[in-house]
Amino acid sequence: MKFSLAINLARTSLSEDMRDVARHTLEMAQMAEAGGFEIVWAAEHHALEMTIGPNPFQQLTWIGQHTSSVRLGLAVAVAAYWHPIRLAGEAALCDLLTNGRLEFGIGCGAYQREFDRMASGLRAQDSVPYMIEMVPLLKQLWQGDVEHRGKHWSFPKATACPKPLQRPHPPLWAAVRNPLSFDWAVANGLNVQTWALTRDFGEVETYMQRFEAALAKAPSGTSRPRFATMRHTGVYETAKEPEIFVNSFRRVAGQFESLFRGTGAVENGFPAPIDLASLEHRGEYDADMLQTNLMFGRPDQVIAKLKRYRDLRVDNFIYYATYGLPMKLQKKSLKLFIAEVLPEFAEAKSNQIRTAAE
Repeated sequence: MKFSLAINLARTSLSEDMRDVARHTLEMAQMAEAGGFEIVWAAEHHALEMTIGPNPFQQLTWIGQHTSSVRLGLAVAVAAYWHPIRLAGEAALCDLLTNGRLEFGIGCGAYQREFDRMASGLRAQDSVPYMIEMVPLLKQLWQGDVEHRGKHWSFPKATACPKPLQRPHPPLWAAVRNPLSFDWAVANGLNVQTWALTRDFGEVETYMQRFEAALAKAPSGTSRPRFATMRHTGVYETAKEPEIFVNSFRRVAGQFESLFRGTGAVENGFPAPIDLASLEHRGEYDADMLQTNLMFGRPDQVIAKLKRYRDLRVDNFIYYATYGLPMKLQKKSLKLFIAEVLPEFAEAKSNQIRTAAE
């Protein structure tokens, strides 16, 4: 099992200088590369200070200029926000400028608030057909000229300029959840990204079952794509620290819920603050549950949790670092993860475990 870092440019108040935020984001990416992470992921989001990513290709190219080997992942481009020619060209240029390190992810989006501003009020739940129409178009545009007359886009003969350095194209990923999305992704050769949010490990097991079922019904000769799953992650040393991690998450999760439902005020890019007292009696924000289900804990506790993911045959675990935690604690957590957790999952040790099992 390999590891990735999901890190957003993000701030929680006007008092945070964006130059400090940018510096921190880059330093986290550099720490991940030095620590042996496979991929650093950046997201697409609009008009929100808590997840700043109006064009994630710029962020990935910037990180690429200050790193040498870590893969650079887009998680994800929201299909309904893009024209296919522009998306194909932006991705190819990023791949070229980063010497062929792009991992290209596509999805349907999450926040209704964004759809109201970026897609003329399209309902978020109606965005799946855009992704389905987009993916084969991207593959064609990366190869050569294509003329298209579709439901969502139509254009005369065109191609992507430049072409991606990776041929025939960068590795493709899709953010998936329901069985039909797994079937579509696997059948079309896309790796899958999953996110159980705050649900327990059983949800990850369900996703793996859907993945294996999709692979079983895929056309003959279909190669097994990669399966990645993401969790909010925090590693700490003392008994006093869990509360800081959990409460940071609860505040951001409450804001996420408001954005997802299209409710709640947003002023100057900042969602309305969440009163933690209002969450006390809601099961999805229960502190004990969050400590159990999320990748929170001391190094030994996190190792024990991650072994279940490894044994489930998760190919890549995505360490989600951005959830309102102070920047110093984000770095402290990542350092602990690299120093005390990752060695347990080093390739040599994993090979020993497989050999012993056989």
